[in-house]
Amino acid sequence: MKIAIIGFGKMGKRIHELLQDENIETIIVRTSDQLPKLINQVDVAIEFTRPDQAYHNIRFCLENDIPIVSGTTGWLNQLEEITEICTNNKGCFFYASNFSLGMNIVFEMNRKLAQLIPDGYTCLVEEIHHTSKKDSPSGTAITLAEGIIDSRKEFKTWHNNQINIDESLSILSKREEDVPGTHIISYENTIEKISLNHIAHSRDGFALGAISAAKWIIGKQGIFTMRDLLAF
Repeated sequence: MKIAIIGFGKMGKRIHELLQDENIETIIVRTSDQLPKLINQVDVAIEFTRPDQAYHNIRFCLENDIPIVSGTTGWLNQLEEITEICTNNKGCFFYASNFSLGMNIVFEMNRKLAQLIPDGYTCLVEEIHHTSKKDSPSGTAITLAEGIIDSRKEFKTWHNNQINIDESLSILSKREEDVPGTHIISYENTIEKISLNHIAHSRDGFALGAISAAKWIIGKQGIFTMRDLLAF
């Protein structure tokens, strides 16, 4: 097996280290002009880059018969186009806003909690990430917000760093040094506060999840998420 790593920031470097521990051969792509060297050379690609680069990287792989796993967030306004490209090319694309097993368990708990909480509680989603994270709110926070919106009639949309907008769920985004990722969902009224938290202590959970996804999609066709991998 040979895996391409597209993007060699903190996540790409950690994925590379973990693959080296497994003696899995890798090809590293630092810039988009290096993408052609992957054609007919790798079994699958893992992409962690920037929102303005992700679409091009994913499209290239799908058009060149390279299954691709992407953990880049902030580009999903182009997901419909990528879906069409994947389908037309009979490709394989795996996307997740968060590859952590624990966070994906929280996604399921978040949906259930949103269904169980009665009327009369205010709801808030908070996220804290490292200062080098480019998108705000995080893709994970958006996934959490969408899970709540789908389950509660008082919300039609979400807003970032804005409070008390009618029919809108508030997401508070903070950027601090050396925070891999913290997400908090809270419901509160005058009597009590209920919170659901996930705190990542390192990037390893994200990296290992992406590697698992890359191994899993080899030989498959279609569009997949962590719910498919984990059989939720």
